[in-house]
Amino acid sequence: MRTPGDIRPLLEAAKDRLLILDGAMGTAIQALKLTEDDYRNAALKTNSHDLKGNQDILNLTAPDKIRVIHEAYLGAGADIIETNTFNGTSISQSEYSTENFSFEINFEGARLARLAADKFEKRDGRPRYVAGALGPTNKTLSVSPDVSDPAYRAVSFDEVRSSYYEASKGLVEGGVDFLLIETIFDTLNAKTALFAIEDLKADLGRDIPVALSLTVTDLSGRTLSGQTVEAFWYSIRHAKPFAVGLNCAFGAQDLRPFVAEFSKIADTLLLAYPNAGLPNELGEYTETPDITASELLEWANSGFLNIVGGCCGTTPDHIRAIAEAVKDCPSRLVPKHKPSLRLAGLEAATIVNQ
Repeated sequence: MRTPGDIRPLLEAAKDRLLILDGAMGTAIQALKLTEDDYRNAALKTNSHDLKGNQDILNLTAPDKIRVIHEAYLGAGADIIETNTFNGTSISQSEYSTENFSFEINFEGARLARLAADKFEKRDGRPRYVAGALGPTNKTLSVSPDVSDPAYRAVSFDEVRSSYYEASKGLVEGGVDFLLIETIFDTLNAKTALFAIEDLKADLGRDIPVALSLTVTDLSGRTLSGQTVEAFWYSIRHAKPFAVGLNCAFGAQDLRPFVAEFSKIADTLLLAYPNAGLPNELGEYTETPDITASELLEWANSGFLNIVGGCCGTTPDHIRAIAEAVKDCPSRLVPKHKPSLRLAGLEAATIVNQ
């Protein structure tokens, strides 16, 4: 078996074929129709908050259910599965008064995914990888939550850094192959996560591969904090992620132009995992696996992709259909750009030497 964290086989495989990421964890959990009791164990019996909906805590209270979901996605053809830790930071967990469980949530989330990935790898010898999911938290460093006080922030840089450090440490020690900072709506939050991971690397004395995925908030193609896709890339490129891309936001049809743009400018692997369309008035995602797979097949044939999967509303059936659709598609060729001075605020600027 590989040593967790060794993604060299992944990078080699990505040269020859598209790699398949899993689909939505939340959608799978919602389908289980769990009760409040499922979200509690002995340690959480007296917690005063309703815990139903705190999906990450299920790593501790219903681990077998989470492992079954991981195995369903692996059985559908996923090369990479994400840990059930999207809201595992102490900042996000504080909504449930479970912030003190953050390390344990992330450690156990990584361990469960690792067990499932290793089980499938042993069956056929094909490497399976675990991505340690780090969500954006429910607070932003760039935007004030108080319209009457633009300078106010609900959280400090040090608090965000500490929260990401703890979550990342749990994921790494639990056995992930790389960390995935995802659904990025505020670039400063993402940069703080990168800062925390650099600290963790120094403390552990080892490299930790990192990938990043942003989300755009409307059809203008900007993040919530106002950056364009290109400006975002220039803001985080110094961290040398092995993969970057987009997730969530829209279905494949609406997300396509931004994936196409990112594919041209990012000189690293490109990952993309859109929603199963847009939710209806009941909040349900109704795009069928065949429709999603057809859209992503067009992306693959257009040369946009190295890693592809699904976000909100996608299921193992979606991932199975995607994997089948793109199995013969060539992997995107990573572009090479001439060195230039590239700057970013809300917009990007490139200064080319004549």
